Amino acid sequence: LIKPWIFREIKEQRHLDVTSSERMEMLRKFTSYGLEHWGTDTAGVEKTRRFMLEWMSFLYRYIPVGVLEVLPQKINERPPFYRGRDDTETLMCSANCGDWVKLTEVFLGKVPDDFHFTPKHAANSYS
Repeated sequence: LIKPWIFREIKEQRHLDVTSSERMEMLRKFTSYGLEHWGTDTAGVEKTRRFMLEWMSFLYRYIPVGVLEVLPQKINERPPFYRGRDDTETLMCSANCGDWVKLTEVFLGKVPDDFHFTPKHAANSYS
Protein backbone atom coordinates (compact mmCIF):
# COMPACT_ATOMS: atom_id res chain seq x y z
CA LEU A 1 0.00 0.00 0.00
CA ILE A 2 1.16 3.52 -0.74
CA LYS A 3 -0.74 4.77 2.29
CA PRO A 4 -1.09 2.07 4.96
CA TRP A 5 -3.06 4.57 7.06
CA ILE A 6 -5.78 4.88 4.39
CA PHE A 7 -8.36 3.09 6.53
CA ARG A 8 -7.77 5.58 9.34
CA GLU A 9 -8.27 8.42 6.83
CA ILE A 10 -11.56 6.87 5.71
CA LYS A 11 -12.75 6.37 9.28
CA GLU A 12 -11.84 9.93 10.31
CA GLN A 13 -12.96 11.37 6.94
CA ARG A 14 -9.90 13.57 6.56
CA HIS A 15 -6.48 13.61 4.92
CA LEU A 16 -3.67 12.77 7.35
CA ASP A 17 -0.33 14.54 7.06
CA VAL A 18 1.95 11.71 8.16
CA THR A 19 5.40 12.99 9.13
CA SER A 20 8.67 11.32 8.22
CA SER A 21 9.21 10.32 11.86
CA GLU A 22 5.81 8.55 11.90
CA ARG A 23 6.70 6.78 8.67
CA MET A 24 10.11 5.79 10.08
CA GLU A 25 8.31 4.33 13.11
CA MET A 26 6.17 2.30 10.70
CA LEU A 27 9.37 0.99 9.03
CA ARG A 28 10.87 0.22 12.46
CA LYS A 29 7.81 -1.90 13.31
CA PHE A 30 8.04 -3.65 9.94
CA THR A 31 11.70 -4.44 10.68
CA SER A 32 10.83 -5.77 14.11
CA TYR A 33 8.09 -8.02 12.71
CA GLY A 34 10.37 -9.25 9.92
CA LEU A 35 13.20 -10.13 12.28
CA GLU A 36 10.75 -11.83 14.63
CA HIS A 37 9.38 -13.91 11.76
CA TRP A 38 12.55 -14.71 9.75
CA GLY A 39 15.10 -14.51 12.55
CA THR A 40 18.03 -12.26 13.34
CA ASP A 41 20.66 -14.32 11.56
CA THR A 42 22.16 -13.08 8.30
CA ALA A 43 19.51 -14.82 6.16
CA GLY A 44 16.66 -13.37 8.25
CA VAL A 45 18.10 -9.85 8.13
CA GLU A 46 18.55 -9.98 4.35
CA LYS A 47 15.06 -11.42 3.77
CA THR A 48 13.61 -8.63 5.95
CA ARG A 49 15.65 -6.09 3.96
CA ARG A 50 14.38 -7.41 0.60
CA PHE A 51 10.73 -7.36 1.67
CA MET A 52 11.18 -3.87 3.15
CA LEU A 53 12.74 -2.61 -0.09
CA GLU A 54 9.91 -4.07 -2.17
CA TRP A 55 7.40 -2.34 0.11
CA MET A 56 9.34 0.91 -0.18
CA SER A 57 8.96 0.68 -3.96
CA PHE A 58 5.31 1.50 -3.24
CA LEU A 59 5.80 3.80 -0.24
CA TYR A 60 8.00 6.29 -2.08
CA ARG A 61 5.00 7.32 -4.20
CA TYR A 62 3.29 8.88 -1.18
CA ILE A 63 3.34 12.68 -1.32
CA PRO A 64 2.83 14.28 2.10
CA VAL A 65 -0.33 16.35 2.39
CA GLY A 66 1.73 19.33 3.59
CA VAL A 67 3.64 19.33 0.29
CA LEU A 68 0.63 19.00 -2.03
CA GLU A 69 -0.77 22.06 -3.77
CA VAL A 70 -4.20 20.51 -4.43
CA LEU A 71 -6.14 17.92 -2.45
CA PRO A 72 -6.92 15.12 -2.93
CA GLN A 73 -3.92 13.61 -4.65
CA LYS A 74 -4.74 11.34 -7.56
CA ILE A 75 -2.87 8.04 -7.58
CA ASN A 76 -1.45 8.61 -11.08
CA GLU A 77 -0.22 12.12 -10.29
CA ARG A 78 3.49 12.39 -9.75
CA PRO A 79 4.92 15.82 -9.10
CA PRO A 80 8.32 16.89 -10.39
CA PHE A 81 11.21 16.30 -8.00
CA TYR A 82 10.58 18.02 -4.70
CA ARG A 83 12.46 18.33 -1.45
CA GLY A 84 10.77 16.94 1.61
CA ARG A 85 10.33 18.95 4.77
CA ASP A 86 13.40 17.22 6.20
CA ASP A 87 16.21 15.00 4.90
CA THR A 88 14.46 11.77 5.89
CA GLU A 89 11.33 12.75 3.99
CA THR A 90 13.45 13.60 0.94
CA LEU A 91 15.04 10.11 1.06
CA MET A 92 11.62 8.52 1.44
CA CYS A 93 10.23 10.26 -1.65
CA SER A 94 13.23 9.44 -3.81
CA ALA A 95 12.71 7.14 -6.79
CA ASN A 96 16.32 6.01 -6.47
CA CYS A 97 16.35 2.58 -4.83
CA GLY A 98 19.85 3.34 -3.51
CA ASP A 99 18.19 5.83 -1.16
CA TRP A 100 15.81 3.12 0.04
CA VAL A 101 18.81 0.91 0.80
CA LYS A 102 20.21 3.74 2.96
CA LEU A 103 16.96 3.79 4.91
CA THR A 104 17.11 0.02 5.53
CA GLU A 105 20.64 0.45 6.86
CA VAL A 106 19.21 2.59 9.67
CA PHE A 107 17.33 -0.47 10.99
CA LEU A 108 19.26 -3.47 9.68
CA GLY A 109 22.86 -2.31 9.53
CA LYS A 110 25.18 -2.01 6.57
CA VAL A 111 24.35 -4.04 3.47
CA PRO A 112 26.81 -6.74 2.40
CA ASP A 113 29.32 -5.69 -0.28
CA ASP A 114 27.74 -8.02 -2.84
CA PHE A 115 24.19 -6.75 -2.19
CA HIS A 116 22.20 -5.54 -5.17
CA PHE A 117 18.53 -4.64 -5.24
CA THR A 118 16.39 -4.26 -8.34
CA PRO A 119 12.72 -3.58 -7.63
CA LYS A 120 10.19 -5.88 -9.21
CA HIS A 121 8.60 -2.70 -10.54
CA ALA A 122 11.80 -1.61 -12.28
CA ALA A 123 9.97 0.85 -14.51
CA ASN A 124 9.10 2.95 -11.45
CA SER A 125 12.58 3.54 -10.09
CA TYR A 126 16.20 3.66 -11.03
CA SER A 127 19.31 2.38 -9.30
